[in-house]
Amino acid sequence: MFAAFLKANTERGPTIPKEGDLYKIIQCHGRTFEIRYGFYDELDRLHEYAEPIEIYPDFIKEPQHTDDGTPFTTAIQAPCAHFIGRKDENSTCEDCIFYRRCEELLGICTCPENKKA
Repeated sequence: MFAAFLKANTERGPTIPKEGDLYKIIQCHGRTFEIRYGFYDELDRLHEYAEPIEIYPDFIKEPQHTDDGTPFTTAIQAPCAHFIGRKDENSTCEDCIFYRRCEELLGICTCPENKKA
């Protein structure tokens, strides 16, 4: 009986997430972030083979800070003017000495210039 159950569940293949499905809830420096599946680009949504991916907060458009004013960032964000690290056309916040990773792609920027007063 177990073999039949296992066969039925493996033949279906992996479950493909739908847009809006919850990927993960991340707790970071006193804040809670719901990471959901979706599309970053409208054109991706229209492509017949496109699948939703994890969508992280856009801290450029909607900045958020810890209680002490430290800004949240994502590892894939473009570096700011205070970036210190290996600088090339592919550099991201994750490459900066001020970036501190929380979980997954979420982190904070410890640069004193970016701290909210």
